[in-house]
Amino acid sequence: MKKIKVGVVGTGFIGPAHIEALRRLPNVEVAALCELTEDMAKEKAAGLGIERSYTFENLLKQDDITSIHICTPNFLHYSQSKAALQAGKHVVCEKPLAKNLEEAEELVRIAAESGLVNAVHFNLRYYPLVRQMKTMREKGELGEIYSFIGSYLQDWLFYNTDYNWRLEPDKSGDSRAIADIGSHLMDVLEYITGLKTTSVMADFNTIHKTRKKPLKPVETYSGKLLTPEDYADMDITTEDHANVLLRFDNGNSGVITVSQVSAGRKNQMKLEISGSKQTYAWNSESPNEMWVGNRDGANQVLLRDPSLVHPEVRSLITFPGGHNEGFPDTSKQMFKEVYAAIEAGRQPENPTFPTFADGYRELLICERILESNRKRGWVAV
Repeated sequence: MKKIKVGVVGTGFIGPAHIEALRRLPNVEVAALCELTEDMAKEKAAGLGIERSYTFENLLKQDDITSIHICTPNFLHYSQSKAALQAGKHVVCEKPLAKNLEEAEELVRIAAESGLVNAVHFNLRYYPLVRQMKTMREKGELGEIYSFIGSYLQDWLFYNTDYNWRLEPDKSGDSRAIADIGSHLMDVLEYITGLKTTSVMADFNTIHKTRKKPLKPVETYSGKLLTPEDYADMDITTEDHANVLLRFDNGNSGVITVSQVSAGRKNQMKLEISGSKQTYAWNSESPNEMWVGNRDGANQVLLRDPSLVHPEVRSLITFPGGHNEGFPDTSKQMFKEVYAAIEAGRQPENPTFPTFADGYRELLICERILESNRKRGWVAV
């Protein structure tokens, strides 16, 4: 089998996660790693067992590299995705696709004109029971959707001494919690329900208005503590916590809460979708089970098992029931679909995976949520 050779750009938290998932695909080889400098790239590549290392410009010159994964800070996504497409490479980009709508719109256009495969890493769609909820809704089992209640809670920015580049708007954009994890929640919401969000009402809160920025490097999620003299005070303008009311194109409504200062919640996304026939509830901390609520009968718990889910879902399940699958498997399952398209050589007419157009859609919703918070009122999407 001739393997598709991939270059991965960026080695923070998510870059190695991409690499691990890609290595589980039989038709893919992670052939090269890219970092800011040649020395850094060489060091990181050695640590990850990757033979070749480059700066970004040199990576794009490698004719045998078919696709590029952009896993860098947000402010680099637009320029690097654009350059990769223009170099004739298929692109998988981390979210958000860009820092603003104009950049995202340009990337959607360039990708469409090129015919190259383009994807945004909304991997949380790929929990099997998320697709099961979507499939059940498509088959009419949920009925008309009455409401959506969702939350995404983390605690990695709980202390004022917790710091990361995502706190700096010039690197991450004007929104933090909503853009970082709320975008996943909004993507999954519309993916499962098939609804479009038509207007939003947002209320943001910055718990730590001043944070202690480390004067020496600290890796994301490392939990490492420094001494007081190792910090500098930094004013914070992006949100630690957000509540958003939503209105949908079927006339009904929903609500989401997003927080990165919820003690004990390491990475919990919860969904509850109420329909005219049933209610579905799911929690990413227990991703292998889904609650089904009934008015006139016993409630049910559906376990992730290829023999129990709808046939349309089975391609996302690798192991039998009782053999749990989790976060790392979501990227593998997404990349499996993306690389089937790359093997065919171009973007499918109706992709099953999230595309640059989906990245634009979530950026649009996040922009309108930001606008709503500024105006203190409802804003149309």
